[in-house]
Amino acid sequence: MFVTFEGLDGSGKTTQIHLLAEHLRRAGWTVLTSREPGGTRIGNGIRQLLLDVAHTEMRARAEALLFNAARAQLVEEVIRPALAVGTVVLCDRFADSTLAYQGFGHQQDIAELERLIAYATGGLRPDLTVYLDLPPEEGIGRNRGATGSEWNRLDAQELSFYQRVEAGYRHLIAQEPRRWVVIDAGRPRVDVQRAVVRAVQGRLSALIDRAN
Repeated sequence: MFVTFEGLDGSGKTTQIHLLAEHLRRAGWTVLTSREPGGTRIGNGIRQLLLDVAHTEMRARAEALLFNAARAQLVEEVIRPALAVGTVVLCDRFADSTLAYQGFGHQQDIAELERLIAYATGGLRPDLTVYLDLPPEEGIGRNRGATGSEWNRLDAQELSFYQRVEAGYRHLIAQEPRRWVVIDAGRPRVDVQRAVVRAVQGRLSALIDRAN
């Protein structure tokens, strides 16, 4: 099963992915965690390009192409091989991030981005997408106040940008409500973890039932 985590920066995606992976491994599942951009040697190199604060001249079109180049490598090198042997794959961001951030946030053409994503992923889509819901103002505050976090080029956006991203996510959720699970990320971490575990275990159980 392929599970992706989406949400604004500061919503706790990375923390919840690691907590979920630990829970599933204790339950006997083989689990792989990854992130975007990155997860491969090539993808990590692209990540450095994307996050470098010196690259202020980077245009939105170039940004979208770089994200999808890293995604194409991740899908072919890591995700598809893992899924083929029955591994549960948990990914911190995937194609929906491109639509929300580059599409709605940077106001790039959605149809063109969807074609680019389809090519980069070879049509691979998540079985479940967990959206950690947090208001943009709170996400910005968390992100800037986090200890050990490194400020990067993608953080240098106005509040209005993140408001467009949030609206984009809500549009995507409305388009495919069965694929998405929306969880209030403003609650205590343990409550968020319980909600994430319930959602993923429910989908795993359904997949097992269908297989039997």
